[in-house]
Amino acid sequence: MKKVFQILLAIAIVVLAFLSYQSIMKPIKFGKIKDQRYARIIEQLKDIRKAEGAYKDVNGKYTGSFDTLINFIKTDSMPLIKAIGSLTDEQVEAGMTEKEAVKKGFITRDTVMISALDTVFGREYAIENLRFVPFTKGQKQFKLGATVFVTGSNVKVQVFEAKVSNMDIFDDIMDEYREEVLEENGNRIRLNKYPGLMVGSLEEANNNAGNWE
Repeated sequence: MKKVFQILLAIAIVVLAFLSYQSIMKPIKFGKIKDQRYARIIEQLKDIRKAEGAYKDVNGKYTGSFDTLINFIKTDSMPLIKAIGSLTDEQVEAGMTEKEAVKKGFITRDTVMISALDTVFGREYAIENLRFVPFTKGQKQFKLGATVFVTGSNVKVQVFEAKVSNMDIFDDIMDEYREEVLEENGNRIRLNKYPGLMVGSLEEANNNAGNWE
């Protein structure tokens, strides 16, 4: 009996040590996963912000439709002002500015239309994937919206918002890390922050800032 008890005690110690190790390592592992996913998703939210900025430059407002936004980047053009000519060394030494050179006709400006995709991202950019949340295998999309926000001083401001919740970001690992995800959400909600990642806002004019900035 004594030997059996010693064996059971040894097993219990091993199990307890394993559970203690798991309780320490699991949050650390989740933290690494979170950092990796957040970094990639933030880059895509920045790309959405760039695309929305280009759309507004041409159309005077933002769009809440990924179909509209992606189609604009794929098929539309943007004006690009090119300077023809340049300041000579003598003009620079004389203190002439480019603005003055334009007025005097030494430099002229010409507006040309350039592909929006080439201008904003580059021809090889996979613009069709802009709507899809990384790490979700195309199963989750960012939520996109646009509206006109009226400030306290009655100024109308064009705004947009793109966001994705932690529940979507970590959907594929919820079975293993549900406790960690819910704790992350709870911490953010207590601080009155969105439980996920977002850029821009429909509820305030925040200069299209991301909630990670």
